[in-house]
Amino acid sequence: MLTDAQRARFDAALDRIVVELPNDLKALLDEVPLVVDDEPAPALLADMGLDARTSELCGLHWGVPLTDRSVQHTAPLPGRMMLFRGPIHRVARNRHLPLDGQVRITLLHEIGHHFGLDEDQLRELGYA
Repeated sequence: MLTDAQRARFDAALDRIVVELPNDLKALLDEVPLVVDDEPAPALLADMGLDARTSELCGLHWGVPLTDRSVQHTAPLPGRMMLFRGPIHRVARNRHLPLDGQVRITLLHEIGHHFGLDEDQLRELGYA
């Protein structure tokens, strides 16, 4: 369970990182909502086949990546990106990273998925 202070630190870090994004990526956040929650829902983890006790799911891109869209996707549901404060705090602590660094990595990871990058490509870029 996160404290109010941890939530405030996370939210301040995310605000700083969004401000630093290039304008093109900031515009993306107007099109693809960014949802922030403390923890992923147990049902979401179960649907993904992840164990809630050990999962480090820090974020999730939900939707059709831009590279997979075609005229056959006439009206896809709007996508969204999700960030989870608790796992991001824990991963940052376990990897001895500053919170800002892990928030940035996770946000760019999910933006990368929106643009069609897979896990291997994101790992090569340092966003895994």
